Amino acid sequence: MNFFEDVREYLRVNHEAVVQSLLDHIWLALLPVGIAFVLSLPIGWAVSRFGWIRHPVLTLSSIIYTIPSLALLLLLPGILHTSILDPLNVVVALSLYSLALLVRTVVDGLESIDDQIVQAATAMGYRPARRWFTVDLPLALPVILSGLRVATVANISMVSVAALIGIGGLGQLFTRGFQLGFYGPPIAIGLVLCVALALLADTIIVLFQRLVTPWTRAGSSR
Repeated sequence: MNFFEDVREYLRVNHEAVVQSLLDHIWLALLPVGIAFVLSLPIGWAVSRFGWIRHPVLTLSSIIYTIPSLALLLLLPGILHTSILDPLNVVVALSLYSLALLVRTVVDGLESIDDQIVQAATAMGYRPARRWFTVDLPLALPVILSGLRVATVANISMVSVAALIGIGGLGQLFTRGFQLGFYGPPIAIGLVLCVALALLADTIIVLFQRLVTPWTRAGSSR
Protein backbone atom coordinates (compact mmCIF):
# COMPACT_ATOMS: atom_id res chain seq x y z
CA MET A 1 0.00 0.00 0.00
CA ASN A 2 1.12 3.55 -0.66
CA PHE A 3 1.18 6.29 1.97
CA PHE A 4 -2.33 7.63 1.29
CA GLU A 5 -3.79 4.15 1.42
CA ASP A 6 -2.04 3.64 4.77
CA VAL A 7 -3.60 6.86 6.06
CA ARG A 8 -7.05 5.86 4.83
CA GLU A 9 -6.73 2.42 6.43
CA TYR A 10 -5.53 3.94 9.72
CA LEU A 11 -8.53 6.29 9.76
CA ARG A 12 -10.89 3.42 8.99
CA VAL A 13 -9.64 1.39 11.93
CA ASN A 14 -9.01 4.25 14.39
CA HIS A 15 -11.49 6.95 13.36
CA GLU A 16 -13.23 7.04 16.75
CA ALA A 17 -9.94 7.53 18.60
CA VAL A 18 -8.87 10.24 16.13
CA VAL A 19 -12.16 12.13 16.53
CA GLN A 20 -11.93 11.91 20.32
CA SER A 21 -8.35 13.17 20.23
CA LEU A 22 -9.45 16.08 18.06
CA LEU A 23 -12.30 17.00 20.42
CA ASP A 24 -9.98 16.78 23.43
CA HIS A 25 -7.46 18.96 21.62
CA ILE A 26 -10.08 21.61 20.84
CA TRP A 27 -11.31 22.12 24.37
CA LEU A 28 -7.86 21.83 25.95
CA ALA A 29 -6.57 24.53 23.59
CA LEU A 30 -9.51 26.94 23.45
CA LEU A 31 -10.81 26.91 27.03
CA PRO A 32 -7.54 28.42 28.37
CA VAL A 33 -7.65 31.12 25.68
CA GLY A 34 -11.18 32.06 26.72
CA ILE A 35 -10.23 32.19 30.40
CA ALA A 36 -7.12 34.25 29.67
CA PHE A 37 -9.01 36.65 27.40
CA VAL A 38 -11.59 37.41 30.10
CA LEU A 39 -8.91 37.90 32.77
CA SER A 40 -6.58 39.94 30.55
CA LEU A 41 -9.09 42.75 29.98
CA PRO A 42 -9.31 44.00 33.60
CA ILE A 43 -5.63 43.30 34.25
CA GLY A 44 -4.59 45.12 31.07
CA TRP A 45 -6.85 48.04 31.95
CA ALA A 46 -5.32 48.25 35.45
CA VAL A 47 -1.79 48.20 34.01
CA SER A 48 -2.60 50.99 31.55
CA ARG A 49 -4.46 52.97 34.22
CA PHE A 50 -2.02 52.64 37.12
CA GLY A 51 1.54 53.09 35.93
CA TRP A 52 3.14 51.81 39.14
CA ILE A 53 2.01 48.22 38.46
CA ARG A 54 3.12 48.21 34.83
CA HIS A 55 6.68 47.02 35.35
CA PRO A 56 5.98 44.20 37.85
CA VAL A 57 2.99 42.84 35.91
CA LEU A 58 4.66 42.89 32.50
CA THR A 59 7.90 41.49 33.94
CA LEU A 60 5.97 38.65 35.58
CA SER A 61 4.15 37.92 32.32
CA SER A 62 7.48 37.72 30.49
CA ILE A 63 8.88 35.33 33.09
CA ILE A 64 5.82 33.06 32.88
CA TYR A 65 6.04 32.90 29.10
CA THR A 66 9.67 31.75 29.24
CA ILE A 67 8.93 28.72 31.46
CA PRO A 68 9.17 25.52 29.37
CA SER A 69 5.69 24.05 28.91
CA LEU A 70 6.67 20.50 29.86
CA ALA A 71 8.36 21.70 33.05
CA LEU A 72 5.25 23.67 34.03
CA LEU A 73 2.99 20.68 33.35
CA LEU A 74 5.15 18.55 35.64
CA LEU A 75 5.28 21.25 38.32
CA LEU A 76 1.57 22.09 38.53
CA PRO A 77 0.31 18.79 40.00
CA GLY A 78 2.37 19.45 43.13
CA ILE A 79 1.04 23.02 43.36
CA LEU A 80 -2.61 22.20 42.58
CA HIS A 81 -2.59 18.85 44.42
CA THR A 82 -3.92 17.08 41.34
CA SER A 83 -3.00 13.90 39.50
CA ILE A 84 -0.39 14.35 36.80
CA LEU A 85 -3.01 12.99 34.36
CA ASP A 86 -5.61 15.60 35.35
CA PRO A 87 -6.48 17.85 32.36
CA LEU A 88 -6.78 20.73 34.83
CA ASN A 89 -3.00 20.97 34.77
CA VAL A 90 -3.06 21.65 31.03
CA VAL A 91 -5.88 24.19 31.34
CA VAL A 92 -4.06 26.10 34.09
CA ALA A 93 -0.70 26.01 32.30
CA LEU A 94 -2.06 27.21 28.98
CA SER A 95 -4.23 29.83 30.70
CA LEU A 96 -1.08 31.26 32.29
CA TYR A 97 0.77 31.31 28.96
CA SER A 98 -2.19 32.91 27.18
CA LEU A 99 -2.69 35.45 29.97
CA ALA A 100 1.00 36.40 29.88
CA LEU A 101 0.69 37.14 26.18
CA LEU A 102 -2.74 38.79 26.20
CA VAL A 103 -2.12 41.17 29.11
CA ARG A 104 0.69 42.81 27.17
CA THR A 105 -1.49 42.91 24.06
CA VAL A 106 -4.38 44.54 25.92
CA VAL A 107 -2.02 47.16 27.32
CA ASP A 108 -0.62 47.85 23.86
CA GLY A 109 -4.13 48.10 22.43
CA LEU A 110 -5.34 50.56 25.07
CA GLU A 111 -2.20 52.66 24.78
CA SER A 112 -2.59 52.84 20.99
CA ILE A 113 -5.80 54.90 21.36
CA ASP A 114 -5.39 58.56 20.46
CA ASP A 115 -5.53 60.72 23.60
CA GLN A 116 -7.68 63.25 21.77
CA ILE A 117 -10.39 60.62 21.28
CA VAL A 118 -10.34 59.78 24.97
CA GLN A 119 -10.49 63.46 25.92
CA ALA A 120 -13.34 64.06 23.50
CA ALA A 121 -15.36 61.18 24.94
CA THR A 122 -14.73 62.47 28.47
CA ALA A 123 -15.75 65.98 27.44
CA MET A 124 -19.00 64.57 26.02
CA GLY A 125 -19.85 63.24 29.46
CA TYR A 126 -18.80 59.60 29.11
CA ARG A 127 -18.17 58.11 32.53
CA PRO A 128 -15.18 55.74 32.85
CA ALA A 129 -17.23 52.51 32.65
CA ARG A 130 -19.26 53.67 29.66
CA ARG A 131 -16.19 55.03 27.89
CA TRP A 132 -14.38 51.70 28.43
CA PHE A 133 -17.10 49.64 26.75
CA THR A 134 -18.10 52.08 24.00
CA VAL A 135 -14.83 53.84 23.14
CA ASP A 136 -11.67 52.35 24.64
CA LEU A 137 -12.34 48.64 24.15
CA PRO A 138 -13.72 48.86 20.58
CA LEU A 139 -10.76 50.99 19.45
CA ALA A 140 -8.27 48.63 21.13
CA LEU A 141 -9.90 45.48 19.70
CA PRO A 142 -7.80 45.24 16.50
CA VAL A 143 -4.60 45.03 18.54
CA ILE A 144 -6.15 42.79 21.20
CA LEU A 145 -7.58 40.37 18.64
CA SER A 146 -4.21 40.17 16.90
CA GLY A 147 -2.77 38.97 20.18
CA LEU A 148 -5.68 36.57 20.59
CA ARG A 149 -4.85 35.03 17.22
CA VAL A 150 -1.26 34.42 18.32
CA ALA A 151 -2.33 32.98 21.69
CA THR A 152 -4.89 30.67 20.06
CA VAL A 153 -2.50 29.24 17.48
CA ALA A 154 0.22 28.87 20.12
CA ASN A 155 -2.14 26.97 22.41
CA ILE A 156 -3.22 24.62 19.65
CA SER A 157 0.45 23.82 19.13
CA MET A 158 1.36 23.49 22.82
CA VAL A 159 -1.49 21.14 23.71
CA SER A 160 0.40 18.43 21.82
CA VAL A 161 3.09 18.53 24.53
CA ALA A 162 0.52 17.26 27.06
CA ALA A 163 0.54 13.88 25.32
CA LEU A 164 4.04 13.32 26.73
CA ILE A 165 2.50 12.97 30.20
CA GLY A 166 -0.51 10.98 29.01
CA ILE A 167 -3.18 13.67 28.58
CA GLY A 168 -5.44 13.53 25.53
CA GLY A 169 -5.25 15.55 22.35
CA LEU A 170 -3.81 15.17 18.89
CA GLY A 171 -0.37 14.80 20.44
CA GLN A 172 -1.38 11.26 21.33
CA LEU A 173 -1.20 10.43 17.62
CA PHE A 174 2.43 11.55 17.61
CA THR A 175 3.39 9.54 20.69
CA ARG A 176 1.46 6.51 19.46
CA GLY A 177 3.31 6.61 16.16
CA PHE A 178 6.69 6.73 17.90
CA GLN A 179 5.78 4.03 20.42
CA LEU A 180 4.57 1.63 17.74
CA GLY A 181 7.29 2.51 15.24
CA PHE A 182 4.42 3.38 12.89
CA TYR A 183 5.62 6.85 12.00
CA GLY A 184 3.63 7.66 8.87
CA PRO A 185 -0.18 7.73 9.17
CA PRO A 186 -0.80 8.71 12.83
CA ILE A 187 1.83 11.46 12.80
CA ALA A 188 0.65 12.79 9.42
CA ILE A 189 -2.98 12.78 10.54
CA GLY A 190 -2.14 14.54 13.79
CA LEU A 191 -0.05 17.15 12.00
CA VAL A 192 -2.70 17.88 9.36
CA LEU A 193 -5.46 18.18 11.97
CA CYS A 194 -3.35 20.51 14.15
CA VAL A 195 -2.61 22.79 11.21
CA ALA A 196 -6.23 22.69 10.01
CA LEU A 197 -7.51 23.50 13.50
CA ALA A 198 -5.10 26.41 13.84
CA LEU A 199 -6.08 27.80 10.44
CA LEU A 200 -9.79 27.44 11.22
CA ALA A 201 -9.47 29.15 14.61
CA ASP A 202 -7.39 31.98 13.12
CA THR A 203 -9.91 32.48 10.31
CA ILE A 204 -12.82 32.65 12.76
CA ILE A 205 -11.05 35.33 14.82
CA VAL A 206 -10.23 37.33 11.67
CA LEU A 207 -13.86 37.17 10.54
CA PHE A 208 -15.02 38.19 14.02
CA GLN A 209 -12.62 41.12 13.97
CA ARG A 210 -13.94 42.25 10.60
CA LEU A 211 -17.49 42.01 11.97
CA VAL A 212 -16.93 44.02 15.15
CA THR A 213 -14.47 46.58 13.77
CA PRO A 214 -15.97 47.61 10.41
CA TRP A 215 -14.13 50.94 10.49
CA THR A 216 -10.80 49.17 10.02
CA ARG A 217 -12.17 47.64 6.80
CA ALA A 218 -13.32 50.99 5.56
CA GLY A 219 -9.94 52.54 6.31
CA SER A 220 -8.00 49.83 4.51
CA SER A 221 -10.19 50.01 1.39
CA ARG A 222 -9.30 53.62 0.66
